Amino acid sequence: MSPNPENEHVDHELSSKQDMEAATIADPQLEDASTIVIPDRQLEKKVVQKLDLRLAPMFAVLYFIAYLDRSNIGNAAIVGLTEDLKLTGAQFSTAVSVFFATYVAFEIPVVLAMKKLKPSRAITMMVIGWSTITIGTAFVKNYRELVAVRLLLGLCEAGFFPSLSLYITMVYKREEQGRRMAYLFGSVALAGMFGGLLATGITKIGHAHGLNAWSWLYIIEGCISFIAAAWVFWGLPNNPSEAKFWKPEEKAVMVARDRQRQEYLGNLNFEWVEVGRALKDPKVWLCAFIQFFQDIVLYGFSTFLPSILKLDLGFSSMEAQYLSVPVYFLGGVSFFAAAILGDKYKLRGTFLGILDIFAVIGYAILLGVSNSPGARYFACFLIAIPLYCGPGLNEIWINNNMAPHYRRATAIGLQQTIGNIAGVVAPQVYRTAPYQLGHWCSLGSSIICIILITIQILYLRALNRQKDQVASGEREDDRNETTGEGALDFRYVY
Repeated sequence: MSPNPENEHVDHELSSKQDMEAATIADPQLEDASTIVIPDRQLEKKVVQKLDLRLAPMFAVLYFIAYLDRSNIGNAAIVGLTEDLKLTGAQFSTAVSVFFATYVAFEIPVVLAMKKLKPSRAITMMVIGWSTITIGTAFVKNYRELVAVRLLLGLCEAGFFPSLSLYITMVYKREEQGRRMAYLFGSVALAGMFGGLLATGITKIGHAHGLNAWSWLYIIEGCISFIAAAWVFWGLPNNPSEAKFWKPEEKAVMVARDRQRQEYLGNLNFEWVEVGRALKDPKVWLCAFIQFFQDIVLYGFSTFLPSILKLDLGFSSMEAQYLSVPVYFLGGVSFFAAAILGDKYKLRGTFLGILDIFAVIGYAILLGVSNSPGARYFACFLIAIPLYCGPGLNEIWINNNMAPHYRRATAIGLQQTIGNIAGVVAPQVYRTAPYQLGHWCSLGSSIICIILITIQILYLRALNRQKDQVASGEREDDRNETTGEGALDFRYVY
């Protein structure tokens, strides 16, 4: 039987000096170096673009609808939810924050189980779950029922974002992850923008078929979410390198990329020792507390922005909806730019610390200026500059600095668990207009973030310096591990 012509073509592609080049990298399993074939840059670029076309729209839509379904309570509140359910300010704040009770509790278990359950099945179940609960929210009649559905919604969304984040680390190189995370947080900005526009449009429905406008908001958004479930189940590959949509030469590139990233991916078998190492790692806890204080700002500002514009700055309900759109838009553009520049210059925390200064100035204006709605609205734009950069860049930061897989999975889960406790805290400090307590807490959180980011940068620089000293012979090699993060050529990003 004659050889397969396609295999001959692939062999030729892999051996051609014009299309491939050799590079030497450290094999994480061996003391000496082994030669890894690196694909032709143009071919690899095309493969990554094809991967983006498959994954980026799906992930952006998923995170868009997830964030929309959890945060639309803010839009529902200003179109009749609080009046119809006779909610006090404290009850509304509790209904917002109780979502995170179940969300936080199940994040680590879900993200650790994601690979075993298979990403397509796990994420599909989450989408179906939260879509059903969102539609059910339209029919609640009192405060207790609202709290119940919010608890269930938190359970269904628990681990969703960490699972997407972990999946990205399984597919893309460290220097490629910023742009892909930007797609996710860009969709959060879109949720803020179009959530307000959608809410504005739905309010035109008014009372119809026995339901008020806020009920139709939940029904329509829940139905939109259902459509995504089939897309995920059939369209998300559990192992991207083995996906059926690759041509033979493209699949060879994916396999080569996996080999290049073996040090970063590490052992893909679950080991409790990696969970323990993550839990004892100072940089994990520093990133987790940075996430907490960044999320104080994110959840407080993004959830209550329509209410801030209406009840604090004095705009009407309709004005508050559409005036929030450009603020969210600036936040999305800011994060996308910061993520791309971070990929280019291999900087994460450095950009984040600088951008947080804008939030400090913004909150100072909100607190210090009382008789100028224009100046205070301008302050909202300043706060929006680091709004998504805070949690987003910090998430990329921990992704880039953890290896192997299950240590990184634990770190992501812990970071999100600690961070999302802010979702419980933020609504409690944003209880009543003019939201002075909330603004003070957000101002303090921004300042604390800058301090913690500075400490983290200094710590990571020290770790890199120790590796340099070991490599040059200036320091005794006292490493407890020599693979993954322990490898001398694994450089921490700051």
